[in-house]
Amino acid sequence: MCGITGYFNFDGRLAKQTTIKEMTKMLNHRGPDGSGVYLDGSIAFGHTRLSIIDLSEKASQPMVSKCKKYIISYNGEIYNYLELRKELIKEGITFKSNSDTEVILNGFIKWKHKLLDKLNGMFAFAILDKNKNNIFLARDRYGIKPLYYTMANNCFIFASEIKSFFKHPEFKKELEKQSLFEYFTFQNFFSDNTLFKNVFSILPGHYFYISNKKIIKKEYWDFSFDEPVKKQKDYDSILNTTLKNAVRRQHVSDVEIGCYLSGGMDSGTITSISSNYFKKLKTFTIGYDKYSNSGLETVPDERDLAELMSYVFKTEHYEMVLKAGDMEQCMKNLIWHLEVPRVGQSYPNYYASKLASKFCKVVLTGTGGDELFAGYPWRYYRAVVNENFNNYCKKYFKFWKRMIPDESYKKFFSPINNYQNNSYELFEGVLKKYKSKKLHPKDYVNLSLYLEAKTFLVGLLEIEDKLAMSHGLESRVPFLDNDLVELSTQIPVSLKLGNLQTIIELNENDPGIKTEKYFQKTNDGKLILRKIMKNYIPAEITQGIKTGFAAPDAKWFKGESIEYVKKKLLKKNSQIFEFLDREEIFKLVNHHLDGKENRRLLIWSLLCFDEWIDVFLN
Repeated sequence: MCGITGYFNFDGRLAKQTTIKEMTKMLNHRGPDGSGVYLDGSIAFGHTRLSIIDLSEKASQPMVSKCKKYIISYNGEIYNYLELRKELIKEGITFKSNSDTEVILNGFIKWKHKLLDKLNGMFAFAILDKNKNNIFLARDRYGIKPLYYTMANNCFIFASEIKSFFKHPEFKKELEKQSLFEYFTFQNFFSDNTLFKNVFSILPGHYFYISNKKIIKKEYWDFSFDEPVKKQKDYDSILNTTLKNAVRRQHVSDVEIGCYLSGGMDSGTITSISSNYFKKLKTFTIGYDKYSNSGLETVPDERDLAELMSYVFKTEHYEMVLKAGDMEQCMKNLIWHLEVPRVGQSYPNYYASKLASKFCKVVLTGTGGDELFAGYPWRYYRAVVNENFNNYCKKYFKFWKRMIPDESYKKFFSPINNYQNNSYELFEGVLKKYKSKKLHPKDYVNLSLYLEAKTFLVGLLEIEDKLAMSHGLESRVPFLDNDLVELSTQIPVSLKLGNLQTIIELNENDPGIKTEKYFQKTNDGKLILRKIMKNYIPAEITQGIKTGFAAPDAKWFKGESIEYVKKKLLKKNSQIFEFLDREEIFKLVNHHLDGKENRRLLIWSLLCFDEWIDVFLN
């Protein structure tokens, strides 16, 4: 796990060592164990290293091939690298290190972009081909590792994090106003946009070839959620074996591995399997202050369940309890590391990473289980009666466009109304490959799973990576093992979700307590996974209600944090009013503070944007 950066002057200007060194230094938190740079004419690579596999200097980067014609800067872990190494050795290729980096480098020399089909892991890497004077950039299938790029004055710049660009003399920090529509519609990005002008994300499952003549972009992999034509009889057995293999495969490491243990099924199962391989496995849980004096909403806290599983699995368990003030305290650091805020209240992740990093260098997470196995049944999964594709898109778009009420939407964005709001087009564009297909009721459930894997999951993964790496911690996601993903996308919908004809629509803006109103109806998501998990974790967990990893912000925003919210969002000269309508924001925020509506999602997004302006533009 590392940080990568680099640039290519298309006009032939020589790359400068001082520039690439400064760009690399901005990523030191991603790789505190070492750094290096490589220059060749108009091209420069930088790398910061978090040593996980092969801790020796032989695995340092940027790494130069034996023939001296290829150079790699790589971030990630390849869990099947030993198998690929054996395959390459049979081809007569020799190795100087025991690292997965050298396997990727030699694999690219041998197979070029077809190497990507063979990699089971998380990665973002750049390879310079000196023979052709071009750069190959690639990002893993699911978007576990981030990778950004920009063009500035005939120079192509790339990096694991955008802050690296700040040290390039041609880059100028500016807000992309067009992106505000996307962010405040979805609390996410459904495209390759960011909040920075002319800065884009290389999308998951894509690779680039960059030369001084052109940039070639290709998609090499995509999710395929489909109802199987021929159903198998032993999905339970196959899933059980595949899940165990996925977790075991991600144990490859030369340093200690720990696990997040939220109290839920996904992290519990990963911990259970891992505890068979590690003596006194370290586990980490975040909880919330039960003695808050606001008394406005039940605080979600899974520490008791996490402690139960820690007892059962005999782990060395650590907890951190968050209070309302902890959000305020970390906001500046949080936004600095996130760079592009998205998908929900992420500060608990920041503190979880901080806790785990004190005890280990690698942590396993349960991210991905819900997205692959329909773990959020109160979403649109159940609304399987649709007239056609367009009807489905309009209804599902309405669900995701839930931060701002329809009647407020136009006025909310009035300061930037000279820009085009293309949110619906972006939403529909994610599903474009299904538009011309004949769809049946269960296909629409799979469309929902596809869309969330392409958007919501990518946002979660970006948050997980950025906040883990902010503390020099590698985060791994066993549910996104290639074999497990391939199997999960082919499991029939009926084995994931029950009561398909029962439509449950969660109103995020309902001011009341949602637990009793919605969640008692949603313990049937991930049916087959729950069944498998009975082999590993207590019944209190497998039969439990899905609640999610969320802080009690709705309560805190109108309780302990009310002065913070007012200070940031209800002052007349707030920075956000240059781009968003003050009167409408005052109205919506006050509706929350008065208990009329639950606008926690909007308030969190406004707080993040206000902090983003302060951190990056001031």
